Amino acid sequence: MNNYDEELVRKNARMGLTVLAFVLVMIGLAFASVPLYSLFCRVTGFAGTTQVASAFPDQILDRSVKIHFTTRTASDMPWQFNAELREVEVRLGERGLANFIAVNPADQPVAGTAVYNVTPLKVGKYFNKVQCFCFDQQILAPGQEVNMPVMFYVDPAMNDDPDMSDITTITLSYTFYKTESDELESALEAFYNSKNGDI
Repeated sequence: MNNYDEELVRKNARMGLTVLAFVLVMIGLAFASVPLYSLFCRVTGFAGTTQVASAFPDQILDRSVKIHFTTRTASDMPWQFNAELREVEVRLGERGLANFIAVNPADQPVAGTAVYNVTPLKVGKYFNKVQCFCFDQQILAPGQEVNMPVMFYVDPAMNDDPDMSDITTITLSYTFYKTESDELESALEAFYNSKNGDI
């Protein structure tokens, strides 16, 4: 083997190792991207990701916002699902409470899971849920009716953010899907993917 052939073998080996390293890095990033991005969204409120809090703040400001509630069910979900009130008004930092009512009119038990969305998306980092039924499986017997409360507050820090000066209404939307359905899987995938570009 002459010098030219040896140099060609070395170049090909270097190129092969570079491509292999690149592929391994990309595979590693693919596995790490979802949890890292989820953490980023929770910290920053990006893409309407709400915050989860364990207690209410001590400070309540005079500024108020209206919280509008919307509800829907997937096409294969037989439940009737509604907000008791369509809208409440809360001051920043004040304890908010909304009650949602679900009824299973079917003649068999039905399990459901709710996915939520908050708009405008930019307000997600200031909307805090203290108690929520979202992402928890709910099983309703035939004819059963249940109340599902949501406790929340809007962070008083929103008042200091000039980008939030135009916010007078926040919409909190819930959609119930049959648990272990393709529609739920698609909705959850869309929910988490939306964080790449919502208790």
